[in-house]
Amino acid sequence: MDLKELNAFQTILLEGTFSKAAAKLNYAQSTITNQIQRLEKELGIQLFKRGWDAELTSSGKLFALEVEKLIQHWNYVTEQAKALQAEEIGTLNIGSLEALAEHVLPNVLPRFREYKPRISCNFITGNTDYLSSAVLQHQLDFAVCGEPTDPSLYYFEPLYEERIVFIVKRDHPLMHKSIISFEGLLDYPLIVGGPTCLYYLRLAKQFSHYEQNPFLYTVTQISSIPMFVRQFDCVGVVLDSTPLPVGIVKIPVELKDSSIQIGMVQLRKEQYLSTARNLLMLLVKEELLLSSHPSAERTSFE
Repeated sequence: MDLKELNAFQTILLEGTFSKAAAKLNYAQSTITNQIQRLEKELGIQLFKRGWDAELTSSGKLFALEVEKLIQHWNYVTEQAKALQAEEIGTLNIGSLEALAEHVLPNVLPRFREYKPRISCNFITGNTDYLSSAVLQHQLDFAVCGEPTDPSLYYFEPLYEERIVFIVKRDHPLMHKSIISFEGLLDYPLIVGGPTCLYYLRLAKQFSHYEQNPFLYTVTQISSIPMFVRQFDCVGVVLDSTPLPVGIVKIPVELKDSSIQIGMVQLRKEQYLSTARNLLMLLVKEELLLSSHPSAERTSFE
């Protein structure tokens, strides 16, 4: 059985006769007849009653119900095979939060190269809003970030939790307090990530509970916030994984729901994922597991 035979059968159904189907496909009528005969022989059933009109047998009617699915599946498998043949050469575009680009992806790339030496990778850092938008626009194959604000278009696989933390200089007045209310922060300038940062939106909800407006400075690159904090008496808001320079410390602030889910973001509607892409995602997941459980062992994909 091949695709030409299935197409011939389907065209006969649509056109109503063998002769019309032959004209539609630009075949001789004998070619169409031979294709149907081969199909019947391979299936072991008679599809059409013998006669001038293309009248289906009972078995033919059952087969007709499935032929569209068979053709779609055939085309899908063919496209997969072509993709598999071509995927050993190409480029993957991966988005991640800044901290992952510093501590996780550098360990992932050498392992990925062992198995896919002819696949290049572009690593793009940014916040959740930027990365999820890039995935939606097909600029990224996948991203590791927070859950998109509109999750309906994405498949989000949670991998670990980040925490919102507050940082100050060692000589900051808040350093001497064992516990700090969120309201107590409002007397000091705050340096936070840009308005599209996932944790900025979480903080904005907290701010709305107080009459006093905080004085905010925003920095799109979260990793640079500690350097700003080092220069004057302000409070920085970062993620727990953000590296802190000497002299900058975390302070205990009461904050409702300080955790943020971080995970793998892909488009929901995608069916075929190349082995290269699957492998890279698996290596990222494994490296995240190793970073949180150092005793875990790396997998061999030989």
